Parts: sequence; C-alpha cells; structure tokens
Amino acid sequence: MANISFNTSLLNESNNEDPFQAEDYTMHVVTCIIIAVSLPLVLVAIYALYSLVRNDHVAPIYIINLLISDLMQLCCMIVWESDLQEERINDIVKSFYDCGLMASVHFMVCISLERYLVIAHPLWYRFKRTIRISVAVCVVVWLIPIVLTCTVNLWETIFNPFLVFAMILIIPFPLFIFFLVGTLRALSTSVSVHSDEKQRIVAILVLVLLIYTLLFLPSVILHIAENNDETLYNLSFTLVKLSPLADLLLYVFIRKGTVGKLLTCVCCCKKENYDISNNINTTHLDDI
Repeated sequence: MANISFNTSLLNESNNEDPFQAEDYTMHVVTCIIIAVSLPLVLVAIYALYSLVRNDHVAPIYIINLLISDLMQLCCMIVWESDLQEERINDIVKSFYDCGLMASVHFMVCISLERYLVIAHPLWYRFKRTIRISVAVCVVVWLIPIVLTCTVNLWETIFNPFLVFAMILIIPFPLFIFFLVGTLRALSTSVSVHSDEKQRIVAILVLVLLIYTLLFLPSVILHIAENNDETLYNLSFTLVKLSPLADLLLYVFIRKGTVGKLLTCVCCCKKENYDISNNINTTHLDDI
C-alpha cells in the first residue's frame, strides 16, 4: 500500500539499516518530547474549546477539528516510535497520518476563511454562520483526505504519491496570503467589529500563515523539487511533527483578551526598559 506522507518510508528504512545513528536517535528523542508535551495539552484544549461552541461562536468548531487531526498525528507517531515490525499495520498507520496531516492543513484554511469573512463580509457571515453549516464543512474536510488517500493507494502505479501530496498541500499557501491581505485591507472599513476582536483575528491569520510557512512549506518544496537529501528530509519531517504543538497557539489566541494582554505585557516591558535606561543615564550625568 502506498502512502503520501513526508517520505516516512525512507526514514523507516534508514532507521532499520543503522538504528544507532546519532541523527536517528536525535529524531527519536525530539519526537518523544513532542508527543509527551503535545498529547496532554491537545486533550485539555479540546475539552476547553468544547465549552465555547455556541450558535454564535463558530471558530472553535474548526479549531477543535484541527486539534483532533493533530491528535491523530500524535497517535500515529506513538505507533511509529514503538517500532512495530508488522508492515501492514505500518501502512495503515501511514494512511491515517496522511489523512490527519491533510485535514490539519484544510482546517487551517477553514479557520483563516472564517476569520476573513468576519472582517470582509460581516453581514453575510452574521446571517449565514450556523453550527449546522460548520459541521457540514467539517464533514467535507474530513472526506477529502480520505478520498485522496484511497485514490492514491489504489492508483499508486499511475500517481507519484509524494508529488501528489506536495501539490495538494501547496494550494492553501496562496489562500492564507489572500485571507490575510484581504482582512488587513478591510479593517479600515469594518465598524461592526470591536478593536480587540480585530486584533485577535489578525493575530490568528498571521499565526496560521507562520505555522504553514515554517513547518509545512519546507517539506512541500522538497517534495516538489524531488530533493533526495536524507538529512533535509529528516529536518523537514521533524518540523512537520511540531505542527500539533504549534496549533495549540491558536487556542491561546481564540480566547478573548489574549492579544490585549500580550500587547500590554510588551508595552510594560518596553516602558520598564525605558525607565531603567533613563535612570542609568540620569545617574551617569549626576556623577559627571
């Protein structure tokens, strides 16, 4: 069975050939740390966000599904790190990981789109946002990676699975940029959204773009360029593994008042540094 994950078959083969390589051991340790930190935090975040889901609050639905896809990836990583020798089980786990990874990126698109509509088309969003529509979108988003994975597995002799996977994941990149730029342009004309809400929306859009650019884009570029450097693949796949941990930041920014508190902390730090520098200069001048 073929898989369309980030060349995990190449990584597994290298681990079997020389399991005592320093690079492989480092990846194993990093992966275990990611699992140990991310797994409990993801479960807590899902439980906390579930209480925010109301008829007038749609965004947590997409973030909950994003965290569920992260949970799938973490479970697959646990199976991989247990070093199972059953090839059929490994193929099934890789397919699940592929579905979770693609669903994760697609839900990031849903989050960006939903935040963009709040600013750019507030009236349409106010009357069209419902729990039912959000659930329907989530069902479609989950079906897309399942269908794609099954199609590639059935037609593995025709499709290049790694190239197909990379082409699918490169599509959201211009969408993230469009949603962010469109939101920034519409901020000046939007009067129905409070300033604190605007800050949270922009922060979420910037964060989603950064997560995709820093963690997913390097692996996508490597697969499109068909670069066979094993070290680069190891590094890029390690970045992808960090995505469940990075997605937890979305939970932080979805909470009201978070951006304001961060800005307040930054301003306080700058003010303290400014006061300290003034005191030092004043003391120096008095000594002179």
